[in-house]
Amino acid sequence: MVQLILTILIYLIMVIPVGIYVYHIAAGKHTFADPVFNRVDGFIYKISGIRPQRGMSWKKYAAALLGTNGVMILLGYIILRIQSLPIFNPNAIGNMEESLSFNTIISFMTNTNLQHYSGESGLSYLSQMLVITFMMFVSAASGYAACVAFIRGLAGKNKDNVGNFFVDLVRITTRVLIPFSIIGGLLLVWQGVPQNLSGNIVVDTLEGAKQVIATGPAAALEIIKHLGTNGGGFIGANSTTPIENPTIITNLIELYSMMLLPGASVITFGKMVRDRKRAEKKNIVATGATSPLKQSPIRRSLTVFMYGREGRTIFAAMGIIFLIGLGVCYWAELQGNPVLADSGLSQSMGSMEGKEVRFGIAQSAMFTTTTTSFTTGTVNNMHDTLTPLGGMIPLLHMMLNVVFGGKGVGLMNMIMYAILAVFICGLMIGRTPEYLGKKIEGREMKLTALCIIIHPFLILAFSALAIGLVNVLPDNNGITNPGFHGLSQVLYEFSSSAANNGSGFEGLADNTMFWNITTGLAMFFGRYLSIVIQLAIAGSLMKKNFVNDSVGTLHTDTFSFAIILVFVVYIFAALTFFPVLALGPIAEHLTLWS
Repeated sequence: MVQLILTILIYLIMVIPVGIYVYHIAAGKHTFADPVFNRVDGFIYKISGIRPQRGMSWKKYAAALLGTNGVMILLGYIILRIQSLPIFNPNAIGNMEESLSFNTIISFMTNTNLQHYSGESGLSYLSQMLVITFMMFVSAASGYAACVAFIRGLAGKNKDNVGNFFVDLVRITTRVLIPFSIIGGLLLVWQGVPQNLSGNIVVDTLEGAKQVIATGPAAALEIIKHLGTNGGGFIGANSTTPIENPTIITNLIELYSMMLLPGASVITFGKMVRDRKRAEKKNIVATGATSPLKQSPIRRSLTVFMYGREGRTIFAAMGIIFLIGLGVCYWAELQGNPVLADSGLSQSMGSMEGKEVRFGIAQSAMFTTTTTSFTTGTVNNMHDTLTPLGGMIPLLHMMLNVVFGGKGVGLMNMIMYAILAVFICGLMIGRTPEYLGKKIEGREMKLTALCIIIHPFLILAFSALAIGLVNVLPDNNGITNPGFHGLSQVLYEFSSSAANNGSGFEGLADNTMFWNITTGLAMFFGRYLSIVIQLAIAGSLMKKNFVNDSVGTLHTDTFSFAIILVFVVYIFAALTFFPVLALGPIAEHLTLWS
């Protein structure tokens, strides 16, 4: 418990300054590094033909994002199909098969990084660098750029300009991802993570057998896979191996790397909304217009301060769900396996199956909950060996997809639930709902409902298809466990895909045509449909006029609203996912402990 509390406290201390720095980047404000980065960005704008002063509507922004990602998907697919060329390929890795290439390129461009291959044996160093590592930067920057544009739309400073996608992509990459990756990568190298272009090392073990030890540009991939909430491992066993994660210090570096920027986006949201309210206050003072903000200096200051707390309310709601999940996962793993206890074996340490001794249950539970809450997908233990309830937590958090999430994705999804919450509360008092000073009307609610329902539809529809065709398609026999756990494996695979997480129970034989295509489609639609709809909602709200607060206004910057938000999220999860969870991990738990 002390480990977990200290880990969380250190995170809270770190995320605030990082959030302030990211806010300055997103809002175009001055930072201490501008003298260097302005020149770098200016050079990139010049050679790329980018006009930084030219803004975009939400439609042009979405089109630029989709078009850019589409071109990189095509180029990455070609590289995977010709990677057998003797270019940065000392281990003579062959070309990747068609359906696996499709799955892999979609996976890494959508910031999912689901791996149906083993990294050290399935990719050349050229593919590891030009496809995997490169796309870890670009996919993370694309998602964060969409989040920044979404926040600009909600803040409503402009009625038809959410920014320039290419400028956001460059600034986030050069000023956030690359500098943080250099620092974090050097720390990983310091702790023993390899970074070279040498071939694999073959050694003789004490038993007289041969063992292949993978080397290569691992540290560079490791840091961006966590910092960009990507998750794809350089090695198939991911961050459970000493090659990727050798010490408790590297474990903490990787843990904080995947937590920092998603949390920072929430702080950025709060500060950008506060800026809009401050600008509105100045405009009111200058024009002498009538508003609740002008009633008294105290009232004005209080309202401006309260709107600055919008981000803290969202952060609190996310934090509550995260802590509940962490507590359940940690408790479940401490209970151990009753079958072993009945056999007379000691369970005083809890369930250590599938966990690294150097991390133990506490850091394994923390890593498990974090990687599926922040939709990273990296693992430092085998999720397939978690206890049923311990494994249900990462599964549930991917189903929710609002607990911080990846690069801004969790924030955007949670705001969908915030809009839903104010709509429900508005129905209770017979009042048109409002959020951030804008009326929520029919168009916004239809788009919000569509955005929320896409995620469970993808998970449940593809899971039903996989279960229904298990005995029909010859290559769909990858479900290795026919019982309750087998259903959990299938649910986990598609939840991880739709949430753009990438982790897996790893009990599936999933490198087949069926699994490669279906998970590829789930990843693609789970990523881009949501982003486009959310940008459309922001575009709709930014064109509306602000409304004044009144006695019936529901304040969305209070702790009570954070509690309402938590209940709305859990109620929706119960309505959509409880039946299938009851047939999977819950039934497995009841059977095991009966």
